[in-house]
Amino acid sequence: MSQSFDVAVIGAGPGGYIAAIRAAQLGFKTVCIDAGKNKAGDAPALGGTCLNVGCIPSKALLQSSEHFHAAQHDFAEHGISFSGSLKFDAAKMIERKDAIVNKLTGGIKFLFQKNKIESIFGRASFAGKQGDEWLLNVDNGAQIAAKHVVIATGSAPRGLPNLVKISNVNVLDNEGALNLTAVPKKLGVIGAGVIGLEMGSVWQRLGADVHILEAAPAFLPAADQQIAKEAFKYFTKEQGLAIDLGVKLNQITEYKDGVSVAYEVAGKQHTAQFDKLIIAIGRVPVTQGLGAENVGLAIDERGFIAVDDECRTNLPNVWAIGDVVRGPMLAHKASEEGVAVAERIAGQKPQVDLGNVPFVVYTDPEIAWVGKTEEQLKAAGIAYKKGTSGFGANGRALGLGKAKGTIKVLADAQTDRILGVHMIGAMTSELIAEAVAALEFKASSEDIARIIHAHPTLSEVLHEAALAVDKRALHG
Repeated sequence: MSQSFDVAVIGAGPGGYIAAIRAAQLGFKTVCIDAGKNKAGDAPALGGTCLNVGCIPSKALLQSSEHFHAAQHDFAEHGISFSGSLKFDAAKMIERKDAIVNKLTGGIKFLFQKNKIESIFGRASFAGKQGDEWLLNVDNGAQIAAKHVVIATGSAPRGLPNLVKISNVNVLDNEGALNLTAVPKKLGVIGAGVIGLEMGSVWQRLGADVHILEAAPAFLPAADQQIAKEAFKYFTKEQGLAIDLGVKLNQITEYKDGVSVAYEVAGKQHTAQFDKLIIAIGRVPVTQGLGAENVGLAIDERGFIAVDDECRTNLPNVWAIGDVVRGPMLAHKASEEGVAVAERIAGQKPQVDLGNVPFVVYTDPEIAWVGKTEEQLKAAGIAYKKGTSGFGANGRALGLGKAKGTIKVLADAQTDRILGVHMIGAMTSELIAEAVAALEFKASSEDIARIIHAHPTLSEVLHEAALAVDKRALHG
């Protein structure tokens, strides 16, 4: 006999678990069904890719590697030195990363209990409809009936099936890259996107010789190209990452003790040998196995579930959010959609503007942006003005020893409304929040220029960039 709920959420990633919590807060009897397993494979793991093998563990390793690199290269100028050799323990770094993951996934379990959310471990699929309830079968034998269903099954790493199988021995996906317990001497990375740059940065700081191969002819093509070019210079000329653009892969061969990659750039043939190779070419939606064919759920040729602007599917009271629908595959976008869907089920009218979703690359320096790039404004024929300011003369950045980078503000030429903000520098992952708020509330560059920013802080660089839009910068 099936259990009956008001809301059933399929998937407990950053979209699904947030949707379940908000639905429960609104008084709905809620169940969340998730098939994720912990690292050992012997217990459920809430939190999806983000908490288990994505955002959170990668940031933990990035921080560990940054500390080691700073101790090697940056502490001397602060008058801090070490007697004897500086050492690190890669296995200990992985252990710390795993402890953070376990703490956060355990926190979701507590939140489910606190909000009286039923948590079921297993893979759910549509079985049909009975009256006004959707019927779901779970592969652990459970049967669920729910008036509303929220699909939040997330995404999986995109592979290169025509070239190589991801073994997570020498050819790795993002999960394998997060679990290396020794530094490879030579590390190859296919893809210079967020995952490739972050993982490449981690292991390069720890001593690996890193070579990144990117198919696109431009570096970070989704970012503002002034910022992207500055980033490319830092990563290659100053940090020593080898990055080839416009790469065509011809052959990848995994051996017992390494990987060989044959490729070409501008018609010239190359062969590279690596100890480990990370495949980081993006992600694909996880929609197979949902039983879509049983109920006529519309899924496009790329595997995305078709939804309207409010995340409604073609089926009544069936919703889809996060990586399985249109828009950027970002945890914070999924979470906001989860909140919005729960509130729409309750009859509220929340708004989620996908144009105001911030993007962040957690390298050193960090890269962050929101809104339109200068290239997009030119292509659309929108008249704009811009202001830029650097971290080089910022007192807080100099004190931190992180005075590299730039902030750019783009505003409408007539109305002064902010259209986009683009940053590279220290802690821009935090600074971008002010820019998101400015876009969300349709602020002008003058609005930011008139806000008092604490001194000394990194946020003063955004203030200066806003002043520079109208050529009123005070420190540049």
